[in-house]
Amino acid sequence: MRVLLFGCEGQVGWELQRSLAPLGELTALGSAGNERFRGNFTDTAGVVATVRALRPDAIVNAAAYTAVDRAESEPDLALQVNAIAPGAIAAAAADVGACMVHYSTDYVFDGSGTRPWREDDATGPLNAYGRSKLEGERRIAASLPRHLILRTSWVYGVRGGNFAKTMLRLARERDSLTVIDDQVGAPTGADLLADITAHALRALQRDPAKAGIYHAAAAGETSWHGYARFVVGQAHQMGEILQAGAEQVLAVPSSAFPTAARRPHNSRLDTTRLAEALGLRMPPWQQGVARMLQQSLNRSS
Repeated sequence: MRVLLFGCEGQVGWELQRSLAPLGELTALGSAGNERFRGNFTDTAGVVATVRALRPDAIVNAAAYTAVDRAESEPDLALQVNAIAPGAIAAAAADVGACMVHYSTDYVFDGSGTRPWREDDATGPLNAYGRSKLEGERRIAASLPRHLILRTSWVYGVRGGNFAKTMLRLARERDSLTVIDDQVGAPTGADLLADITAHALRALQRDPAKAGIYHAAAAGETSWHGYARFVVGQAHQMGEILQAGAEQVLAVPSSAFPTAARRPHNSRLDTTRLAEALGLRMPPWQQGVARMLQQSLNRSS
């Protein structure tokens, strides 16, 4: 299988280079591309030409505009990167006979209620980022029957910055932390998403009927406050010297931290379809976060 990966420099893209490599011949492109091929999603013609030149069997798109607040003032750029370019790539994929995996987000929903969102629930994004991701889903589905769209939430990775690392830095510097407790979801590891992608891609290659939208997030749920308490508590058990312990992580409402973009309160995702159609069951979020902390703290020590 010839696989073309866009967005190889991001947290998910970095892990995808590992998980996709055993599937066959992998071409991994970041935004800079290389001397022959283009990977910058502001250059739609360039990335489409890359697809046509390489003629891959599968395309995995981990490139995205993810600056949620900045998207409110850059909606056209968010739309270009998250919808226009992926839609054009999907059309090119259809022309060359490739399938495509693309990542989306719980932000396509309005965040109401407490029930985990199912794939067929009505969408209603609250912000420009969510609208751009939803439009990307629509364009891909309209252009390419053999697609997999994986909606996920609260993604983190060992590589680069993430919420857990920020909480640890603050816990080293401060006697107490205040963290939002009225937004609920599941922290999901980039490594887990990458492994899911490899399994799902093989399943799609074997059976085109597996195409469609799937929710892919770690099992269980927590608030950002609960997430922070877990991180600080785990780090303390690992011997980290912190000024603030888990008991000093204090809960506050979203209104305490106003942002340019509205965030959903309910980011829970129902992964039943992933389990039933693809045989993939998600591990508890605590397991992945603990492993990430072990790797991060060992690396920094």
